[in-house]
Amino acid sequence: MAERTSLRTLFSPASVTVVGASSTPGKIGHIVLTNIVGAGFQGSIHPVNPKGGEILGLPVTKDIAALPSGVDLAVVCIPRRFVLESITALGQKGVKAVIVITAGFREVGRKGYDLEQAVAAEAERFGMALLGPNCLGLISTEARLNATFATSHPEPGSISFFSQSGALCVGILDWAQGEHIGFAKFVSLGNKALLDEAHMLDFLGQDDQTRVVLGYLENVKDGDAFVEAARKVARNKPVVMLKSGTTAAGARAASSHT
Repeated sequence: MAERTSLRTLFSPASVTVVGASSTPGKIGHIVLTNIVGAGFQGSIHPVNPKGGEILGLPVTKDIAALPSGVDLAVVCIPRRFVLESITALGQKGVKAVIVITAGFREVGRKGYDLEQAVAAEAERFGMALLGPNCLGLISTEARLNATFATSHPEPGSISFFSQSGALCVGILDWAQGEHIGFAKFVSLGNKALLDEAHMLDFLGQDDQTRVVLGYLENVKDGDAFVEAARKVARNKPVVMLKSGTTAAGARAASSHT
């Protein structure tokens, strides 16, 4: 169950694979890989692309099955139709956590919703922590990990932030960089197929690098779990939550995280 899955691997992996890594500047698979390398990640990095070759000086693995054993985190940025089979292949390789950046799931209608449910079920079957889909990714400054397609990288700090809106994440990252405000963890939740705000609150409440927890909520997946986690964390750290989507216009915007 996702509730039992430790998120530590998600934020502090020893090795990362980017499924859908690209040699073309401007493509998400290239930006994500560039950010991971540029942030100074100290673990091993394994780009996956069927064309093989090299990207940013790193040897490219042609398919997931050929990855070495022991990869902790996968960042998936491939077309929607290939995501489910990739989750299965990653699970079979023993990958412990996955970030699905790819969009086109529940936010686009019933077909996307059904596919998202299948992806979540497959991740759960393998006991993988699943962030997303339809998300910006995450940043852990302690681990020198920037697994996002954002153009800004935050300074280290003691504030942790999570948001269902990737657009808001980008805006805050850009603003914080100009103000020299740092972050410990920075998370885009996306569609919350498995991991949601309650999981993040619980984890950040126990994270030594996090002294303040901030969150932007468009909806709450499990109200009881969220309130329980918020009460627990707020005993030791300030917890600040902003809830949007309370008006008709806001609800329409929140439905697609815009």
